[in-house]
Amino acid sequence: MDVRRRNNVAVTGCADGPVLLLAHGFGCDQNMWRLLTPTLAKSYRMVLFDYVGSGRADPSAWDERRYSSLEGYAQDVLEVAEELDLREVTFVGHSVSAMVGVLAAAKAPERISRLVMVAPSPCYIDDAGYRGGFSSEDIDELLESLESNYLGWSAAMAPVIMGNEDRPELGQELAASFCATDPDMARVFARTTFLSDSRRDLKTVTVPTLILECRQDVIAPREVGAYVHDAIPTSRLVTLEATGHCPQLSAPQATAAAIVDFAGAA
Repeated sequence: MDVRRRNNVAVTGCADGPVLLLAHGFGCDQNMWRLLTPTLAKSYRMVLFDYVGSGRADPSAWDERRYSSLEGYAQDVLEVAEELDLREVTFVGHSVSAMVGVLAAAKAPERISRLVMVAPSPCYIDDAGYRGGFSSEDIDELLESLESNYLGWSAAMAPVIMGNEDRPELGQELAASFCATDPDMARVFARTTFLSDSRRDLKTVTVPTLILECRQDVIAPREVGAYVHDAIPTSRLVTLEATGHCPQLSAPQATAAAIVDFAGAA
């Protein structure tokens, strides 16, 4: 198995710098980090990749059973880290990938020594004493809409997720990313994302962790950021002066500065 080809792995930046392993969220690919890389490349060696089923990863490696669980995506992360023999990495995970990073760090603490969670949510569905932002009926309706008309869902939901009405080009970019994803693979990733509950997994985190939230985010409201922060004693919570669920696109300078401040430099 050629992991580099399978996951479309790219290595860039400062060859001798500390390593950042950047992981995209649902419906996206490594291109979502491009506005951060010029700043981060000055001090860090950056490893970017696409999960199987996303971006330019090898579609022949798709396995519905494997990718019906966050464990399958964590396995992608670990296999990339093993292929490149990465150690003491800062894992930067956007959205659902923040929880993928939690799983990967628990399995290979020698490889992942820090976590950066960008707009994380361990559970999207409201529960007793917990506000995830959605009722179970909301999530059922979201998934039904996605499965019945994926392209229509993408066009309608991307601007809502992006959350910057005054900058419609950002929503259009996210919609294009969604639409470039194979619908059948996207349906599986969506169910894995929106039906997952990783709250118990947060208790396994012992490494320094940065939680980056936006001041307004319909996908991961601020109550979620507070919950994750409370659940991880080693965490720091930073609220970016940004809106929406993708601050790496809507507020790249602030996002990059927060990562540099947390991860340090060579």
